[in-house]
Amino acid sequence: MAENETTRPLRISFLATYVPKQCGIATFARDLATSTAKVGGHQLGQANEIQVIAVSDTRGAYAYGPEVRFELQQQKKTDYRDAADFLNMSPIHAVNVHHEFGIFGGQDGAFILTFLGNLKKPVVTTLHTVLQEPSEGQKQTLRAVCSLSTLVVVLAERAREMLREIYGVPDKKIRFIHHGIPDVPFVDPAFYKDQFGVEGRRVLLTFGLLNPNKGIEVAIDALGEIVKDFPDLVYFVLGATHPEVKKHYGESYLVSLEQRAKEKGLARNIVFHNLYVTLEELTQFLLVSDVYLAPYWSREQIVSGTLAYGLGYGKAVISTPSWYAEEMLAGERGVLFPFGDSHALAEELRLLLSDEVRRNQLRKRAYLFGRQMVWKEVARQYLETFEEAISRYADLVPRPVLHEHGPLRATLPEVRLDHLRVMTDDTGVLRHCTFATPNRRYGYFTEDNAAALMVIVQNWRLFKNNAVMPLCQTYLSFLQYALDEETGWFRKHLEYGRQWSDEPPSEDCQGRVLWALGSAVAYPPNASVLGLASRLFDAALKPINKMTSPRAWAFALLGLNTYLQRFGGAMTVSGHRMRLARKLLETFVAKRREGWEWCEDAVFSVSGKLPHALIKSGRFLGDESFTQQGLRTLGWLFEVQTGQKSGHLSLIGNEGWYSYGGEKARFDQLPMEASALIEAAREAYLATWDRVWVERIHVCLNWFLGINDLQQPLYDFTTGGCQDGLHSSGTNMNQGAESTIAWLLALHAIQLIESAGRLWTPGPEEAVAAEAPTAADALNLQPRETG
Repeated sequence: MAENETTRPLRISFLATYVPKQCGIATFARDLATSTAKVGGHQLGQANEIQVIAVSDTRGAYAYGPEVRFELQQQKKTDYRDAADFLNMSPIHAVNVHHEFGIFGGQDGAFILTFLGNLKKPVVTTLHTVLQEPSEGQKQTLRAVCSLSTLVVVLAERAREMLREIYGVPDKKIRFIHHGIPDVPFVDPAFYKDQFGVEGRRVLLTFGLLNPNKGIEVAIDALGEIVKDFPDLVYFVLGATHPEVKKHYGESYLVSLEQRAKEKGLARNIVFHNLYVTLEELTQFLLVSDVYLAPYWSREQIVSGTLAYGLGYGKAVISTPSWYAEEMLAGERGVLFPFGDSHALAEELRLLLSDEVRRNQLRKRAYLFGRQMVWKEVARQYLETFEEAISRYADLVPRPVLHEHGPLRATLPEVRLDHLRVMTDDTGVLRHCTFATPNRRYGYFTEDNAAALMVIVQNWRLFKNNAVMPLCQTYLSFLQYALDEETGWFRKHLEYGRQWSDEPPSEDCQGRVLWALGSAVAYPPNASVLGLASRLFDAALKPINKMTSPRAWAFALLGLNTYLQRFGGAMTVSGHRMRLARKLLETFVAKRREGWEWCEDAVFSVSGKLPHALIKSGRFLGDESFTQQGLRTLGWLFEVQTGQKSGHLSLIGNEGWYSYGGEKARFDQLPMEASALIEAAREAYLATWDRVWVERIHVCLNWFLGINDLQQPLYDFTTGGCQDGLHSSGTNMNQGAESTIAWLLALHAIQLIESAGRLWTPGPEEAVAAEAPTAADALNLQPRETG
């Protein structure tokens, strides 16, 4: 089996501004990535698991942590394409994009569309801003972002309504998840006040990067009205000036606030902490505060991280009625006052500071509501959303328009053994690749070398090219070394250091070896190959009566039938064939139920091989009972795995397979499944000469070439290799032995039909004769194609 990815644990990449950049979204992305890693069982920055693509205004300006794997320059459009390519080549399952106008380059932030348009991964986009009155360019950009995203996350229900009504985003695509907050205990602020030198005083707090939209001047004016009644009052204004504001205006806003406070006689009552503090420092300020003030000017504020923190830390919150504040403070979780109305704010403060009971009621309601906003819960909801996006991703891929007369027919690629040669050393074919480079760590598997021998035998049948002979000898030599001569079992796994692992014998492996050796006996390039293949085949028959797996029977039957095409008088082999064919047929008959044409309670790997074996046995035994069961089962497999509307192949995935009474797993779809169906359909065509099987062969071929659930090709025309699987998050870009050999077996099977002429339809006797090799074939005296 190919080296598979798994959707557990999830591998997520976050695209956002990122700390140490002083930005609310940078902090949000850091906290979400950290929490997701913790909930998902990772360490932040652990290889290929939770990682970050950081959006920077200047490359190299920030000392990022190890979790940042790629730095994207905001105004460099090519970086967006490069970042998409970087993620496409990674094993990441999904990408979380954090969107706000101003983060991304281009007109109205349109460069992000270059990234999304080139990305081949599920995308969950978190919208930190949704404008009610966007410019036409902003509207088109955000609509395109939502269209190119698998799912969209908003941080307020009001944002969901606006996306539907203004931007036309379907509701089924939108998910609401709260802004995250730290999980802190509900404590009495008096407990911490001595640490700040404010013991016995009532403390107000506003925090966040300073800019004129904060409305701090309104709060200063309100304090000027009530300070005589509450001389112990102290107001902490915590936060450095916003970097963009500072770049253009310096500290003029902060200076104006300090001057305003001095004019109001509040020098002892207002403390400006012009600092960008850590989370630990912010927590201390919040814990010491009695009231959190949010006097912002903007009603259109759809989310506020600072207000979310104030609420979640259990503060009595007084805010202007922004959209976010109205939603979060509903249900008497806080107090609202009109925009810019310092008198109204003064009155609300007077009432709240005078009524400790009401103040504590507000605090308690706010804290209890905030429990659903703690980062652990928010991260869990994001992980569920990532899972959903991965499962939905295939459904959202645009489908090709198929011709009325049936599936699209792909042009048949040429047969190339380039990648197979790359994967083969003087020992055998290595199992795994990292991308297209052999990965020696996992060594060699006997079944891969048997299948590779099959490829070379088929290639010789087609092209009679002596250049493949070294490969043939390598794979045959490996099988000879794998044989335990005493028992007849073939060892399964040879480590790279040429030590056999202690894994027990595998029936599937034994069956596959018999299949390959039978083919080598039937279609050998020369007499020496015929001699060794025959000897190994005879040895492999020793344990055949111990095989109990229907899948192993099927592989063995294919080998027995093919062997008997060369040596039809071999009585022992004929006996084994009849016995296994009957057992396989009886198993199908016993398990067959309405709507279930299968011999077990679940359909597992390489399912096409079982009907393939029945059809081939029926053809050469002249027994219609085998053939008809095989055709019926194969037709059912195509029905289960072919979309009713699309007509393309959607294989049973190995992430759960397909159990009776259940739903078929859609992913991970593996190339050997499509290959097995192609070879079985070829057998069905030779048995019936019904062109429906040719059409089905092309449906399977198209799966390799990109007409599949994700519209992504698995065959790599540059290397000649095949990618290892079709996952819900994209293709597994490793090109291992199983996948590449599966592709080559499928391609050779189709070539064998194409070379004989697809429209040629002989009768049944001629069909059997077309498959039968002659002694001349064995001795390479009179090469011919065999139908």
